[in-house]
Amino acid sequence: MSKRARVRAPELRGRSWINTGGKELSLADFRGRTLVLDFWTFCCINCLHVLDELRELEEKHRDTLVIVGVHSPKFVHEAEHQAVVDAVERYQVHHPVLDDPELATWKQYAVRAWPTLVVIDPEGYIVAQHAGEGHAHAIERLVTELEAEHAAKGTLRRGDGPYVEPEPVASDLRFPGKALALPGGNFLVSDSTRHQLVELAPDGERVVRRIGGGERGFGADAFSEPQGLALLPDGKVIVADTVNHALRTYDPVSGAIETVAGTGRQWWQGSPTAGPALEVDLSSPWDLAWWADRVWIAMAGVHQLWTYDPATGTVGVAAGTTNEGLVDGAAAEAWFAQPSGLAASADGDRLWVADPETSALRYVERAGDGFAVRTAVGTGLFDFGHRDGAAEQALFQHPLGVTALPDGSVAVSDTYNHALRRFDPATGEVTTLATDLREPSDAVLVGGDIVVVESARHRLTRLRLPEEAVRVESVAHRTRRAATEVAPGALRLDVVFTAPTGQKLDTRYGPSTRLLVSATPPELLADGAGAGTELSRELVLAGPDSGVTEGVLHVSAMAASCDDDPLNEYPACHVHQQDWGVPVHVTEAGTSRLGLVLAGLDAEEV
Repeated sequence: MSKRARVRAPELRGRSWINTGGKELSLADFRGRTLVLDFWTFCCINCLHVLDELRELEEKHRDTLVIVGVHSPKFVHEAEHQAVVDAVERYQVHHPVLDDPELATWKQYAVRAWPTLVVIDPEGYIVAQHAGEGHAHAIERLVTELEAEHAAKGTLRRGDGPYVEPEPVASDLRFPGKALALPGGNFLVSDSTRHQLVELAPDGERVVRRIGGGERGFGADAFSEPQGLALLPDGKVIVADTVNHALRTYDPVSGAIETVAGTGRQWWQGSPTAGPALEVDLSSPWDLAWWADRVWIAMAGVHQLWTYDPATGTVGVAAGTTNEGLVDGAAAEAWFAQPSGLAASADGDRLWVADPETSALRYVERAGDGFAVRTAVGTGLFDFGHRDGAAEQALFQHPLGVTALPDGSVAVSDTYNHALRRFDPATGEVTTLATDLREPSDAVLVGGDIVVVESARHRLTRLRLPEEAVRVESVAHRTRRAATEVAPGALRLDVVFTAPTGQKLDTRYGPSTRLLVSATPPELLADGAGAGTELSRELVLAGPDSGVTEGVLHVSAMAASCDDDPLNEYPACHVHQQDWGVPVHVTEAGTSRLGLVLAGLDAEEV
């Protein structure tokens, strides 16, 4: 076994523990076991991907491995303790979670991005750090090595972990995601946490039928955290089967469920982006809408919009580059940030998009022979709040749903503000329609009423569309993370990647790494922006005369590694990828080197 750096793990500190039966834990409670810290926040789709990646590992090594989630919030709402408790249940997190609203443990472990995984050996030393997705195989191999090593040394302790399952709560719905009004007057709701669809009577309360067995799966009678729903011209309902990375259809007449797009595997960089729908991987489709004679897909997992054409049985990218951010323009050049809500405008001219990680309301419109992306409300990844008024200064907080209204305006399910908001393109004004909703994630127009999916209250709530807006005191926020002080001029960027044990970088078909760098504002970077294949780059930051002294460096890195076995003609390969948004403050006393860990252990970062 290769020699590893011996870095003692800092203590785990936060507000409180979840999934422990009320017991407070410390590092000493995990001595004798391998410990994996998962730094996550529940708004982050990449963090949700990692939760799913870890499920098999957690089960396979349940007597020697403990996974601890360290919840480190981005948005103000995510710092509310009950919101974290809800998220732990919503996403079926079956391990202890440390609620760390002040980012105390995040800072102790020098974490720079969500998600980040830190591996601690049974003696309490950090042995690996991985940022982003795609590392489960590497961690599994490391856990197996640590298990053998510490069993031989007598420092391994087997047995049940500290996880205590919370008491189940009875309710007809549990964290519903999206809703659809069926032609007969009933509602169809994606009951996401229970992996089902539920048909409700017109009162929105009485259960007519449940669709799906209720267990996570990908069979004829199984879903995995379904979300978006849309009605097809033939009367069938198309379903975003989110964690199965697939689209399914449900026939309300026959009850038949059919997979029409996706393979059940998550899309990774380098995979096909168009072709026969059942042969192309998807990535966390979150919502669906019928527009421009096809199904549009909010592909939250890769920050894009895709389309599915039932007539040809094909899928393809329609807008977005996979880079996360807020960039308008031609569809192929636009950037999104986890698009999660879609609605075609009443006149069919626009497709409204809820873009939650930028707290933005976006839309797609026809432009010549193609499409273009525009922003109605929102400024970027780090500004959010609850502010009404002119669109250029209005603020949302992580909205997940949009609903087109008959007058051409759009209702926004402003999820983390617990509000229903309205944007009117005719006046350019944002108003608040209703407050005191609990994590509204979608809404359906029914006559003069609007029926809201109150996800964290586990119900549908019917409201009359008010003629006047609700008065709300304006608040504005920026994501709370300490800025890295950097010197003006030359800045060396190094993304650390060490291939997992038994693997090597895959260079058979050219470069196996990719690095993309940009900045907000763009003037922060005088040189070094753009794409390349090296994981190190010399950047040049704006000098003091530019007037730009703070901003965010956006870094996206990818590396592909394969099994290092010359006798294996078809080695298993894996993609590791992560996006960072690093707040920086330019000062003469700042550093001239920025190190980010994609995989491995950089002692300077701990």
